[in-house]
Amino acid sequence: MAAAVATNESELHSELRILRDVVRLLPAGVTVQDEQGNFLVVNDAAAARLQLASQLDERRETCLELLRSGRSAVLEEAVASGATRLVFLTAHRPVQIADRNLLLTTSADITEQKAFEDQLFRSAYYDELTGLPTRRVIEHRVNSLLRRNDTDGHFALAFLDIDNFKHINDYYGHSIGDALLVEMTRRLSLSLRETDILSRISGDEFLLLLNPIQTEQEVADYIEFMLQRLKAPFFIDQSEIFASTSIGVSLYPEHGRSYDELRQNADIAMYRVKNGGKGAAAFFDASMEVEAMARTKIEQSLRLAILEKRFCCAFQAKVDLRTQEVRGIEALVRLRDNEGVIQAPGTFINLAVELGLIDELTHLVLAEIVKSIDLINNTFGPDATISINVAAKQAANPEFMRPFARALEETGFPRRFMIEVTEDAFVTKSHFQEEILPILRRIGVGISIDDFGIGYSSLSALADITADEIKIDRSFITDIHKRPRSQGILRAIESLSEALGMTVIAEGIESYEELAYLQAATKIRYAQGYYFAKPIFLDDLKPSMPLTSESRASLASRAVQEARPAYTRTNSYRR
Repeated sequence: MAAAVATNESELHSELRILRDVVRLLPAGVTVQDEQGNFLVVNDAAAARLQLASQLDERRETCLELLRSGRSAVLEEAVASGATRLVFLTAHRPVQIADRNLLLTTSADITEQKAFEDQLFRSAYYDELTGLPTRRVIEHRVNSLLRRNDTDGHFALAFLDIDNFKHINDYYGHSIGDALLVEMTRRLSLSLRETDILSRISGDEFLLLLNPIQTEQEVADYIEFMLQRLKAPFFIDQSEIFASTSIGVSLYPEHGRSYDELRQNADIAMYRVKNGGKGAAAFFDASMEVEAMARTKIEQSLRLAILEKRFCCAFQAKVDLRTQEVRGIEALVRLRDNEGVIQAPGTFINLAVELGLIDELTHLVLAEIVKSIDLINNTFGPDATISINVAAKQAANPEFMRPFARALEETGFPRRFMIEVTEDAFVTKSHFQEEILPILRRIGVGISIDDFGIGYSSLSALADITADEIKIDRSFITDIHKRPRSQGILRAIESLSEALGMTVIAEGIESYEELAYLQAATKIRYAQGYYFAKPIFLDDLKPSMPLTSESRASLASRAVQEARPAYTRTNSYRR
């Protein structure tokens, strides 16, 4: 009997040792404290945490408070370990064992889990590049202000957009563009109060909450101060970059009583600035809303017109000034609205570029040309080149240009085509000349520089451009016989173009005096404009009455006295 008892006690002691070792080696910290806060059990993990006397004292106070109240508690605890910050999830539970009130505490290391949660939180609520709050943060803050229903509370919401940021990205590269956004954020954040919020809501767009405000003039003064600060150049990676910002401002409650309404109205005001010259600020007013509704109507009409293929082409001749013959034609796209009225490109081309619809529109133009090629040949002659405008954004995009080049080749007469692009397509770092031009050259398509003189023009840039044709913008040709400075510039462009083997075309000839000057004082052989002929809609011509070479030549020999419609440039991209 005694031997059995001894065996049982021995087994019990052995089990207790095992249990004690298991508790000691648990990865989670385990402690047991009595009613005086004294530690009865402390395993290795808990001992590693409770090294400082201050931590022991804090744990005793927590123990006494919880045992008095009889409640459990779960909390997160941060502990500094040298340069490292550790986070523990600690659970306290009062228990009664052997008629004694004890506090059982377990503590698990959740440092990695918290770091991952913080990373998820920052990615959801803070912009990775600039560190600014995201759209949802500023939206939540504005909605919180609106929920207060404080009739005396006033705040302003400003919509900021960096002007020409796409060009900066293309020209300097995306790394410089990102660095510019960071520097822009730094400048915009200067002088902000703790109650203000600056948020990056997309690539080059920001929202700024100014709260509280007293008067509109107070906001206007601050915005003007901010605009002046942004005018200073940015020095990034040995590049001096000038970047302006367009700003639209809405005020609560004058311009809206919801976040969406205030943001939309600030956006509308910003677009008014964009359309008026950029680099400035404007407050929302009711007239802007009417403009925005009209713009939305045009946008919807444009999408529907592309879907229904309600576009048509007109063709304007490029005339040889000496032989009076048509050398080529330029395809100009026009839109028929719901009433069948022809709309000029100034009402829709820029919008098509902005909305990403220009690619489909360009393919529609090519399809119209192919469908009408017999009529084009009968009207202008089978040797006339056919020019199609391509926006710089398209020209620098291989995903558009490669299939477009294939479409040109599949027409069976690719050598008839001339692609017209504005000069900014050549000066960006999108490698238009290296990547796109070889494709077009291989199939025999010509290249024309459109609107030369109004964009990023310089004679040194012209020397680096590989093109067949250069079209001098209308602004240089208007009243050229009266403008000595324009005459000098024209001679310089003409001489360099001749040295580089480029054909020069004068755009927008309207008067006999302009024509006479070009014939007498320059070597320019080709011109285009209303003096010779309006754009011709082939549907209006009778296929049974083709133009002979004599009738085509008469396009350039109209009487000086004949009344001619005014020629107006309404858009930097012309179709």
